[in-house]
Amino acid sequence: MANKNGVQIPKFVKWAGGKGQLIEQFEPLFPQKFNNYLEPFVGSGAVFFYIMQKIKPKEAVISDINEELMNTYEIIKNDVERLIVELKQHKEYHVAEGKKYYLTIRSTDSKELPKLEVAARFIYLNKTCFNGLYRVNSQGKFNVPMGSYKNPDIIQEQKLLLISKLLANVSIRTMSFEKVLDLAEKGDFVYLDPPYYPLKKGKSFTTYTKEVFLEQEQKKLADVFRKLDKKGCLLMLSNSDTDFIKELYSDFNIKIVKAKRSINCDGSKRGLINEVVVTNY
Repeated sequence: MANKNGVQIPKFVKWAGGKGQLIEQFEPLFPQKFNNYLEPFVGSGAVFFYIMQKIKPKEAVISDINEELMNTYEIIKNDVERLIVELKQHKEYHVAEGKKYYLTIRSTDSKELPKLEVAARFIYLNKTCFNGLYRVNSQGKFNVPMGSYKNPDIIQEQKLLLISKLLANVSIRTMSFEKVLDLAEKGDFVYLDPPYYPLKKGKSFTTYTKEVFLEQEQKKLADVFRKLDKKGCLLMLSNSDTDFIKELYSDFNIKIVKAKRSINCDGSKRGLINEVVVTNY
């Protein structure tokens, strides 16, 4: 999809907290001049895709601790044509066999597959599972049931070709967010989009990996934010509109944006909700 400025945001996976819907609200908040771009919680990459097309930084680094997600970015960058062939095969079998095929692919151990097939499986499951959720259990196994889509957009050929071009000179890492401290330098722009602090106790969604991201992790991230600020980096962070988060970043600029919840098992709870954007500029 393209926003009002004509920048296409090639959303290739559905991701809870994805920022495609917020780009127009973010546009006036982005710094217009910086050196390199770093995004350590890249997710589905909406902000990254916008930055690469509109502001065009000298260099960019994207990272996440979700190994399958970052492997998918690598394959899109380096082997997109063969990935599209694999996805066409998934589409063919899914149409023919439906749930039987979905369960077969879901139960396959990704650690036993070549990286190309891991990426194709990742996209296939994301496009056919319930509500586009990516959720793993305590053993790190994907455990989402199949969704009820008549014609899931599994192949996405044009989107993947565009993404491959945008990734051409981008460094792709699988690493924890703290490592951004080793890479970011004065004048770089760092966007941080962590798993959000829950609005209510026990109502968090932090299962993209088997690790949790709660109070201690949020405090650690705020510490990284301050260290990057002292380095002279330009910083922008998204999170939930809670007293805990606003207190953590009370020394910085805090703005409110309106987001629509698109991943919720209760359709009546997918309305607009406040989120905070923290900047140091």
